Amino acid sequence: MQVKISVRHGQLSEASQERIREKVEKLTRIFDRVTSIDVTVDLEDKEKLGVDINVSAEHTQDFVATDRSSSLIGSVDNACHKLEQQLRKHKEKVQTRHRQPNKQEMASPEADEE
Repeated sequence: MQVKISVRHGQLSEASQERIREKVEKLTRIFDRVTSIDVTVDLEDKEKLGVDINVSAEHTQDFVATDRSSSLIGSVDNACHKLEQQLRKHKEKVQTRHRQPNKQEMASPEADEE
């Protein structure tokens, strides 16, 4: 899995990048088919730092979360929480789909008579 961190309008220290990397890598614990994570930090407005996280996974569309707050790590935490919810919902949906029998098998002959 690849983690790419990019910064707009400034630079981040190696320590900050490592903390962000550690936080976003935890998303693979929820959904193991994650192939890459792109984190974009926007430092244009010092009052409201923006974080955009884009998660790519196998056989599905990308998951995206955005957050703005005064603290960089707070923004990363909020965006990761949003992504955790999206990944959990998607995983539950996939598991439920595979566990349910086909609708054609569920249709009984009695339903056709009505």
